[in-house]
Amino acid sequence: MHHKPKISVIIPALNEEESIGQVLNDIPGEIVAEVIVVDNGSNDNTVAVANSLGARVIREPLKGYGAACLKGISMLKQDTDIVVFLDADYSDYPQDLHTIVEPILTGKAEMVIGSRMSGAREKRALLPQAIFGNKLATFLIRLLWGFKYTDLGPFRAIKYKDLLALNMLDKNFGWTVEMQIKALKKGLRILEVPVRYRKRIGRSKITGTFSGTVRAGVKIIYTIFKYGFLK
Repeated sequence: MHHKPKISVIIPALNEEESIGQVLNDIPGEIVAEVIVVDNGSNDNTVAVANSLGARVIREPLKGYGAACLKGISMLKQDTDIVVFLDADYSDYPQDLHTIVEPILTGKAEMVIGSRMSGAREKRALLPQAIFGNKLATFLIRLLWGFKYTDLGPFRAIKYKDLLALNMLDKNFGWTVEMQIKALKKGLRILEVPVRYRKRIGRSKITGTFSGTVRAGVKIIYTIFKYGFLK
């Protein structure tokens, strides 16, 4: 008998009290079994807001996007079927979760990336440095692996068993690109779908600062070449 697939959403969060409530309210509850908010050391009311809206809140004191995602994965139960990653800043549209998981539910893919590049996005929602970084990273991936990604978008879904098999390691800026490269190396069926994108609430911890942009860019390029020359 076919069971209803269990979809779990992992949301890394750091000082997102203004946006986390809107993110949680817009997640389509009819298809999502659980929402895990991983607090990455907030000193505002992020945890209280998430708790009040019924999310399962866990803490990861080690700073870093990847570290928060890894903690979220470690808290998933074995009966999880699909894992969705979603940002806490309300730049993504949680309602587009249907679009993200549909190719997995219909057996067309094991991993789906929400592409902000091919979707409708607000002006200045993606800053020029982010657009340039995405283009460079996806160009290098195409050069090394022959697969045409358009984005390293954080809004994505993957089968739980396949996610575990990727043995994700990155603790910070290289997380998204590591997953996309390892999925290619593992031979997963990957699809990109257009997703909407808007200006985030609050200031970006990465592209909002010059140093954050540089550190993220260096780490992403390093990750690509690391896996490109590892057999």
